[in-house]
Amino acid sequence: RVFLRAINQYADMLNKKFLDQTNFELQLWNNYFHLAVAFLTQESLQLENFSSAKRAKILNKYGDMRRQIGFEIRDMWYNLGQHKIKFIPEMVGPILEMTLIPETELRKATIPIFFDMMQCESHSTRSFQMFENEIITKLDHEVEGGRGDEQYKVLFEKILLEHCRKHKYLAKSGETFVKLVVRLMERLLDYRTIMHDENKENRMSCTVNVL
Repeated sequence: RVFLRAINQYADMLNKKFLDQTNFELQLWNNYFHLAVAFLTQESLQLENFSSAKRAKILNKYGDMRRQIGFEIRDMWYNLGQHKIKFIPEMVGPILEMTLIPETELRKATIPIFFDMMQCESHSTRSFQMFENEIITKLDHEVEGGRGDEQYKVLFEKILLEHCRKHKYLAKSGETFVKLVVRLMERLLDYRTIMHDENKENRMSCTVNVL
């Protein structure tokens, strides 16, 4: 709780003094995002790993602090305005890590950041190639590390498709990208499930699918 309060004070100061064009400090903002994501993903806040009694006790006293800081990270991202492009593709990995936390409301609130990144890069370079390459690379790493699940895949597809289809220029390329990533996620989740399977043919078939 003390750390959360400190991080929020840091965020207030960034918004007040280091956001406008003349005083913008890239390194400070970078530090903020990395610090906030490190806080959110730390082991001692992963409530689903605790017994139901311990989880209830923590929720009753402190609430889910991951959700609180996650909403704050989302707001800070949108506050960046024209500076967002300076954080693509570097921030794709940390934001992905945050969205993979198994907390539904947090996922719903933060997955739309990916669409914002696509839009932002597309506005600047007429494509979102850097974003696409980065999310595919990082997703591979995260799913192999045990993060991600079926619910995440469904939410990712639903939220991003809704956003893309409403957008004049990203409707087609956005939909192609979302379907590609969802297919990759399916393959990676299958591969992770079957990695310990005794049947070598099953393992080989999954490996071929991922490749």
